[in-house]
Amino acid sequence: MLLVAVAVLLATSAGIACERRGADAQRLARLALGAMLYVLVPFIAYVGFAHLSLSLDAGVGLALAYCGLGLAGALAWALGRRLGLAGPALGAVIVSVIVVNTGYLGLPVTEALLGGSALSHAVAYDQVISGTMWFTAGFAVGAAFGTRRRAARRGRPVAFLTRNPPLLAAVAGLVVPVAWAPHAFVLASRTIVYGLLPVGFFAVGVYLSAERRDDHAPLLEWPDRRVGLALALRFGVTPLLLLAAGGAGLAIPDAYLIQAAMATGINTLIVGHAFGLDQRLIATIIVWSTLAVLVVASAAYLA
Repeated sequence: MLLVAVAVLLATSAGIACERRGADAQRLARLALGAMLYVLVPFIAYVGFAHLSLSLDAGVGLALAYCGLGLAGALAWALGRRLGLAGPALGAVIVSVIVVNTGYLGLPVTEALLGGSALSHAVAYDQVISGTMWFTAGFAVGAAFGTRRRAARRGRPVAFLTRNPPLLAAVAGLVVPVAWAPHAFVLASRTIVYGLLPVGFFAVGVYLSAERRDDHAPLLEWPDRRVGLALALRFGVTPLLLLAAGGAGLAIPDAYLIQAAMATGINTLIVGHAFGLDQRLIATIIVWSTLAVLVVASAAYLA
């Protein structure tokens, strides 16, 4: 787990340095995210779903995760309005609560803390919950609160299917025989999971640096009430709901609890850019939520 934390910090720093030196960093970041979207994550999803054995309790856990994110988003809207937030800032808080980095942070952390046997459940959570929430609720929040509310929506349902290789790979994994995902594929997927870290967080560093530079803002800002609200809801609502379900007797996979407590996803910046949300606020929430996950996960690993 300590290696995971070091890899995150080094890869993010490399992305920041590359962007600040004026290299063609954003093109490299797009290539990195493309490699993840079209190659790395689909392979992991295919193998994970091919070996997935989803119990009734695990299925209920996924449904509860949707409920938790919906509740957290509603609380972010209500409490954000009480703080006087409106428009782009309020939308930034809401989307930062409901869009989660369960992919290139959640999968490696799950593997580090629970071992490779938990990856199939972690992949299921990532694809069923996080992917869907980003492309549906995340974009809906951006359209409702951003300054560019007329962004195209007509093609979104089609794009969700045709531009979502991990989802297609997950479906393939569900329908093929287990023999089509042999043990060698399982070992390879566990290795590739760690490849997500440097690739993904290099892109994080590039985009965070670019957003900060465009706003003439310092790279690291101290959290204010808006950031505190987002962090409290991001880490508090869904994990506590799943813990309560486990305490009530449901066999909720441990991987779900880890994924539910992950940081805000970098995809929030994509939503914010598309619809005109407060990018500076989103970037600050990403930084602090990621640091919180790394500290807590490292402490849990050492305990």
